[in-house]
Amino acid sequence: MSELKHSTLGASASHRWLACPGSVNAERGLPDTPSAFAEWGTAAHDAAEKALTGKTNLDDLSDREMADCVMVYTDYVQALSVGADLVLIEQRVNYSDWVPGGFGTADAIIVRGNALYVSDLKTGMGVQVHAEDNSQGMLYALGAYAEVGHIVDIDRVCISIVQPRLDHISEWEVSVDDLLQWAEWVTQRAEATRAKDAPRHPGERQCRFCKAKHNCKALADHVSSVLLTGFDNLDQLPNPDTLSDEQIGAALSSKGLIDGWMNAVTSHVAGRLESGDGFPGFKLVAGRSSRSWIDEDLAEAKLVNMIGPSKATVTKVITPAQAEKALGAKRKAEVSDMISTSPGKPTLAPDSDKRPAIGVAIDDFDVVE
Repeated sequence: MSELKHSTLGASASHRWLACPGSVNAERGLPDTPSAFAEWGTAAHDAAEKALTGKTNLDDLSDREMADCVMVYTDYVQALSVGADLVLIEQRVNYSDWVPGGFGTADAIIVRGNALYVSDLKTGMGVQVHAEDNSQGMLYALGAYAEVGHIVDIDRVCISIVQPRLDHISEWEVSVDDLLQWAEWVTQRAEATRAKDAPRHPGERQCRFCKAKHNCKALADHVSSVLLTGFDNLDQLPNPDTLSDEQIGAALSSKGLIDGWMNAVTSHVAGRLESGDGFPGFKLVAGRSSRSWIDEDLAEAKLVNMIGPSKATVTKVITPAQAEKALGAKRKAEVSDMISTSPGKPTLAPDSDKRPAIGVAIDDFDVVE
């Protein structure tokens, strides 16, 4: 469920302001840009809350993909809740004892014995989110501990991230003592965001959804330091074979950050041009056009008459993913023996990536001429 009001130092954005204190002032006053993905996620959280509180049945949900996604999460929370002393769904928590004005809404909080469980539903399909050292979950845990710690003798916190659309569930346990020690560091970082000259520290994770990255000088300087140092003429960049492994690694490690910055800059300039403000040296031009039938039924009838049905129409079985979505979670296993899974192409990742390394041959890669 979306909150009526957002905290300036919200838990969901903590990965950004903890790493880059200056981003808080930089984002102040900038509008949010809603997306279909965010709206879908909000609707899924709303459905999960209603399902867990008995207000609705997921079988009645018209969006089967959403129903399947939410069912994985609700099954997980219900399993955690067996024998629980307290279960709170979509619970507003306040962690302002450590972060001034800090509050948020935790998807699920469960107290069982001396353990506090904080579970979070993630509906994204892009990046796996891990529970270990997850600042959002830890801040929610602090807020929950502030509420129940004086009633129940909590000695450990268990944080879990449920990401059904990536078949990913991550769990991590931390002692209350370690959590409170971490909270002291968080208080220092929160205080740093209040300075007028709070430092900006660019990084792929904290910059990914930052609304102010299009005009962030620290990010631009970082891009320059990675790409431009030692190159006087951008039209005559040396062959990568002449660069050291350290230079190549530095450029590759910053690829996501640089791509995100360029996309933000492009979007910002395009937005100004669309609004009529203008931007020196750039203009909007028509993109590549696309063609479609005005009326597909009429077009099909005419083409069948002209060239025959075999040439006028194409029939193709739906994909395994489309079939599983249509069948739903309860029936998709009936076609599992008809599906083959081919491994994906090897993908570069930094050593810090939690996925295991694989052995590959040169033939596994596409040839680039």
